[in-house]
Amino acid sequence: MTKRIKTEAPLEDMTRRNFLMASVATAATLAAARALLPSGAYAAPAAPEVTGAKLGFIALTDAAPLMIAKEKGLFAKFGMPDVEVLKQASWGATRDNLMLGGEANGIDGAHILTPMPYLMHTGKVTQNNQPLPMAIVARLNYDCQGISVAQEYAATGVGLDASKLKDAFAAKKAEGKEVKAAMTFPGGTHDLWLRYWLAAGGIDPDKDVSTIVVPPPQMVANMKVGNMDVFCVGEPWNEQLVHQGVGFTAATTGELWKGHPEKALGLRAAFIEKNPNATKAILMAVMEAQQWCEAKENKEEMAAIIGKRQWMNVPTADIIGRLKGDINYGNGRVASGTDLYMKFWKDGVSYPFKSHDAWFLAENIRWGKFAPTTDIKALVDQVNREDLWREAAKDLGVAASDIPASSSRGVETFFDGKTFDPANPSAYLDSLKIKASA
Repeated sequence: MTKRIKTEAPLEDMTRRNFLMASVATAATLAAARALLPSGAYAAPAAPEVTGAKLGFIALTDAAPLMIAKEKGLFAKFGMPDVEVLKQASWGATRDNLMLGGEANGIDGAHILTPMPYLMHTGKVTQNNQPLPMAIVARLNYDCQGISVAQEYAATGVGLDASKLKDAFAAKKAEGKEVKAAMTFPGGTHDLWLRYWLAAGGIDPDKDVSTIVVPPPQMVANMKVGNMDVFCVGEPWNEQLVHQGVGFTAATTGELWKGHPEKALGLRAAFIEKNPNATKAILMAVMEAQQWCEAKENKEEMAAIIGKRQWMNVPTADIIGRLKGDINYGNGRVASGTDLYMKFWKDGVSYPFKSHDAWFLAENIRWGKFAPTTDIKALVDQVNREDLWREAAKDLGVAASDIPASSSRGVETFFDGKTFDPANPSAYLDSLKIKASA
């Protein structure tokens, strides 16, 4: 059960000695935090309504801001020492626990695939199609997902151009075998990256392959026993696949769309309504953790922390390379010091741009998850709470230069030359050749 904040005893009831001890301890804690973390000085907002919340995460590198916020005491710093960061078995489990809510032994929010709050808000992926009002309050990261292929396809030379798999897949199907493409959740980011890549190469993800759902931590094991031909997932699982010699990375998602949004921090709308100050405290803690994760000098420590058993249970060697932009694709291609590393803060990464959410909705219209008549702008306005991010940033003392002036990134360009104008998603959809099967 979530604990309520206890009201402080009146000053006159405290002994002078206890008061001085408390003051010294508080000052020491704040001084240590300021020395360690980038946003030491901030305007203290109103006290959180609760001291705790339950936040879910999947074992992925892009959940690092939640892990670091917990490990570095940042939730406590902002008045919520009892926040729990709880590992989820799959994105389906994340959805189910969000449906329950923290007060019913579920969770109040989560590290989440950006489209999921929209799919849940509209009841597209919930039991009995029951809508669950959701909100996106921050983006957690950009880039650094991967599309990996089984070793048997190495001779095709497939990379960013998926068309090199077309004949191989057709030949396998002609033998009566199934070609399986794995992603982590229908309509989620990995599903959309995989579909975009295949379709750009002339491979219909609805007709030419069978898409299957596999939780991120189980991708490598399933590839090892031949359960799929290709998969899309976040790190560290693509890098681990290469280290185990099971397959290779055809492309990182940053090569599909450089500087693309990925995971989000999603909260139940009911939690926000009931606990606006606690919501701001959570945001401030996560935003400060994102700043820490962004710093190059923290990468080694970050990899060691998030690799711990309670978080990802993965060797540091499977995390650190791509975290720094050093990519061994596993097919003879090695790239060092690239800009394809995972971004957490710089250049507006944390800000939940509405234009980014609009692209995810457009792609889910493309593949039949939403009706063609969906009012993208209206739906984004319901779920995206950029206003809360701005409030938290102000109280956190974020530099004005780090607060975007607009909720739109403008026109985005993809590796195959397609462009997406958030002001005209219909034109984007009309330009795409392969769409959902009738």
